[in-house]
Amino acid sequence: MAKYRVNKNQQSNGDKEVHKQGCIYYSGLTNFRELGEHSTCQRAVSAAKLIVGNNADGCAVCIPACHTS
Repeated sequence: MAKYRVNKNQQSNGDKEVHKQGCIYYSGLTNFRELGEHSTCQRAVSAAKLIVGNNADGCAVCIPACHTS
């Protein structure tokens, strides 16, 4: 299982990105919410949507399988 966090700052397209521990962006986030450990990125993104709304999306760098836009 991996640790995830969601950036509470919006990207230019309105998405709030979910990052996996080890991502180049993970440790640099300053306005984030911990999502805890999840077995898949899909579960992490689903958890993020409960917190920040349906505009949560996976990071294209660290979890491309969950990146939709």
